[in-house]
Amino acid sequence: MLFSWLLSMPVKDTLCGTKVFSKSHYELIEANRSYFGNFDPFGDFDLIFGAAKLNLKIRDLPIRYQSRTYGEPQIDRWRDGMLLIRMAAFAARKIKFL
Repeated sequence: MLFSWLLSMPVKDTLCGTKVFSKSHYELIEANRSYFGNFDPFGDFDLIFGAAKLNLKIRDLPIRYQSRTYGEPQIDRWRDGMLLIRMAAFAARKIKFL
């Protein structure tokens, strides 16, 4: 819900790992990457926030995964959760409250 409000469009899974852009849109996002800083270890938010800044339409397509049957999760719930909140607050200042 936070990212849907922030982006003014419905987005359910910001970290799904699959993003699709035209080459020209990607190049525009890349050229403006410094606008949102360089602290996104996931890489997803550079793309999502950059697309929102350029007023590109963002669509959420469901991706179904099978349950993990081995190993440990790669994302730390608390540390990375706090990082996501900080990135959302930073983007809110840049996107919503400019």
